[in-house]
Amino acid sequence: MTHAIHPVAAAGFAVAADAYERGRPGYPQDAVDHVVRVLAIGPERTVLDLGAGTGKLTRLLEPTGATIVAVEPVDAMRTELSRRSPSVRAVAGTAEEIPLEDASVDAAVVAQAFHWFDGERALPEIRRVLRTGGRLGLIWNSRDESVDWVARLTEMIDPHRGGTPHFRTGEWRRPFERTPLFGPLHRWRTAHTHQMEAEAVVDRVASISFIAALDDERRADVCDRVRELIRTHPDLAGREPIPFPYRTDVYWCERRVA
Repeated sequence: MTHAIHPVAAAGFAVAADAYERGRPGYPQDAVDHVVRVLAIGPERTVLDLGAGTGKLTRLLEPTGATIVAVEPVDAMRTELSRRSPSVRAVAGTAEEIPLEDASVDAAVVAQAFHWFDGERALPEIRRVLRTGGRLGLIWNSRDESVDWVARLTEMIDPHRGGTPHFRTGEWRRPFERTPLFGPLHRWRTAHTHQMEAEAVVDRVASISFIAALDDERRADVCDRVRELIRTHPDLAGREPIPFPYRTDVYWCERRVA
């Protein structure tokens, strides 16, 4: 594997696998159902879960009966995935260099990860491993910042973001607009609430790549500020579990024949 992943992802996710698993939500059932339907995932189908992380989406697709191959470049994340989904084949690799044969999968999914990819290199690779008529599905959970305390959480986080790639910038779309390899992107959205213990909210913040990549002192400072927000905000003080609101976006497109 010669194509390096983004250094913030490499550093942050390598140390944050446990926090990622504790603090990140799964995906709502209606979103999973939508992905399964539009990608025709089911028995006798092979699905690539690309940038699979700790397997948050992987585990939700296992009940479909499909054969799932998880590709994840960060060792710590892949180890956690294998521990929780031992029947899933999990291999090291990147979106730009997928370690699978040509036309070997019926569908590909990318959960919470496409914005990290070099889209100009990743899309030809994804098309290469998809069979004719195969589809690519993308899914993201985003914090619902229309809620005051969530917006304040973002104010604590964003000063540390720097130039780290992010779903909300929309930059990830540009390679799709330039490539003839896939048909148009279709979009579907839903909302959900993740019930969390207070310390899991701290884990949610600590699992963000660029927060996890901070030095110990600065990361601890961010986490302490999150605890103070939970302790003092009128919508959170004394409340547990905490309802963490999210919006989930699903996109999908189909591999073009030529």
